[in-house]
Amino acid sequence: MFPKHVTISKVNSYSENTLLSHLDIEFIEIGSDFLIAKMPVNYKTTQPMGILHGGASVALAESIGSVGSNLLIDSKTEYAVGLSINANHIGSAKNNFVTGKGNLIHKGKSTHIWSIEIIDDDKKLISICRLTVMIIKKRKEK
Repeated sequence: MFPKHVTISKVNSYSENTLLSHLDIEFIEIGSDFLIAKMPVNYKTTQPMGILHGGASVALAESIGSVGSNLLIDSKTEYAVGLSINANHIGSAKNNFVTGKGNLIHKGKSTHIWSIEIIDDDKKLISICRLTVMIIKKRKEK
């Protein structure tokens, strides 16, 4: 599914000077039909109660799906953006890392739908997210 020439270092280079780099989100694996990224649970990503902020989980999930969709389209003529996201926060994390695995469940011409599961280092489920990504045609420059 993903182009063979795409490497993890190339995918991580897209994140420089973005929200992903501020949250220390790092892509760690590209499979034939999935994309995995990890994010630390620390002062940047926790809420005042000391547990992972739900918004940080959503940022991780949307990053995985949006980057995944952008890898699947022709970047010369189109780009992908998050359209809608739903998250169910099932567990909490207090330290170490959380890891999100995104699987593409629909690849249409104008939308992609991703299912992203976020787990902690003990493999405990933290969040389940569903992301709809819109594929937008770039305007031709005059």
